[in-house]
Amino acid sequence: FRDHFAWNKVTSCIHNILSGQRWIEHYGEIIIKNLNDDTCYCKLTFIKAKYWNPNAHEIEGSVMDKTGNVVHRLFGKWHESLYCGTTSSSKCIWRANPMPKDYEQWYGFTQFALELNELDLQTRSLLPSTDTRFRPDQRFLEEGNIEAAEMQKQRIEQLQRERRKVLEENNLEHQPRFFSYWWVRLSPAAGVVKDLRISSGLSIET
Repeated sequence: FRDHFAWNKVTSCIHNILSGQRWIEHYGEIIIKNLNDDTCYCKLTFIKAKYWNPNAHEIEGSVMDKTGNVVHRLFGKWHESLYCGTTSSSKCIWRANPMPKDYEQWYGFTQFALELNELDLQTRSLLPSTDTRFRPDQRFLEEGNIEAAEMQKQRIEQLQRERRKVLEENNLEHQPRFFSYWWVRLSPAAGVVKDLRISSGLSIET
């Protein structure tokens, strides 16, 4: 559909880092726009939790047309579900997938996060050699071999330091083998006005 959506980031805060039950909170206003179509835009408010209010993670907002008239009203909780309409008459338009069994013992990972390091025979032949699933330290860590994972991690980092030293001594700049860089400047409509260095469309470096 050639849509190009852009949005700003809300504030993220991790509570009780040193002690107690850790939990994350997002608060602030986010505006979502389609840079290729100004028919409508969405404004969502992530509500900051209050000590006297047991409700947390709540969001509310609206979808508006180009003149600012409200087309749809949205509400819900960002970690559970999102509804369109009013509290008396609404439709669920998104719901989070259920958490895996014993997820507390697996760092609270979702099913998606648990499968990020999965490597099967069908996928192996399609992946580039730079895919992190081929890293031996990462594989040992997933298999529970902490000692071997640490040894491999140190070996890889030492190789990286040696390569960096050779470049510095010869006044050379690292040239990516598999990706290329280019500079772009996001429009103010995206909520960002600084230059970004994008690596082959896979990651953004500020």
